[in-house]
Amino acid sequence: MIPLKAAAFLKKNSFVLGLLLALVVSDLLISWWNPMVSSRRFYKNDFTKTLYHHGWSQSGPVFFGNSSVTGAYIEDKSDAHLVEMGLSYGKLTDLKGILADHLYQVRDELVIGIDVHTMLDPLETDPTYQWFKPWYQPYVYTYRDYFRDSGEEFARNLRKGSLAYEPRWIDKELYPGRKDDAFLKTKWEDYDKRFGAMTLKDFKDNLDALQWVIGYAKEHKLSLRVIWMPWNKGYADPPYVASLKQEVNSQLQAANVPTLDLMHTYEPRYFHDLVHLNREEGAPLFTKEVDTWLKSLGKPSKS
Repeated sequence: MIPLKAAAFLKKNSFVLGLLLALVVSDLLISWWNPMVSSRRFYKNDFTKTLYHHGWSQSGPVFFGNSSVTGAYIEDKSDAHLVEMGLSYGKLTDLKGILADHLYQVRDELVIGIDVHTMLDPLETDPTYQWFKPWYQPYVYTYRDYFRDSGEEFARNLRKGSLAYEPRWIDKELYPGRKDDAFLKTKWEDYDKRFGAMTLKDFKDNLDALQWVIGYAKEHKLSLRVIWMPWNKGYADPPYVASLKQEVNSQLQAANVPTLDLMHTYEPRYFHDLVHLNREEGAPLFTKEVDTWLKSLGKPSKS
């Protein structure tokens, strides 16, 4: 029997409680549908695009990094057969999120590409990445901007008597050609203004994440390798790079992690901009060099 006070409360607030229940149930159903992954009506982040282009497989050897990895590593031209998991604005904290939340199972080999932005704590990233959603946050609220975008498109087309929609772009951004010097100078000045004053305290979360990943790789018997990604040496390194590299390399050396430094290897003509190799010339050279280096280290043992 329901106590009288409780019964009275339920009766008095039945409409509000029913509405709340309907909202919870509908959000659970939408979460189960997961349209940000399953429907082309909605925007896809780079992690979802990675899964899409690999038949939704959630395991394999991985080359992780930000867009510099996406631009430089040509997966289908590589002998290493790594899954290219370059994420727009990806950081080591994102890799930790993926692994800690069991969103992807890395097998045998984990290569990490670190460029001048990969370790920057203050650098804003894509808020739609799956590891950012707290378990208690409603699905519709988390992706509200994309529901709004697709909903407005649906309403526009419905007024025309059509249910058609424009499938959202499912490929990652690549970097053909070369930007001119005026653009690169402006870009460098922008980077310097935003991040030039950064010190090691501005990398703490990502340095901690690196140590966590080193431990994870050891625990799961993964062959961990790190590559310092190319920077256009026609322009000065960001001021924090020297101290950051020293700290990161110290962690890697202590853990006996093989490291390949390609930061200043390539001439400016191989770049699209400051941090992305161009697809025509730079990326093929990088892919071949990475293949050669990984082969020299020997085939990773099966975990």
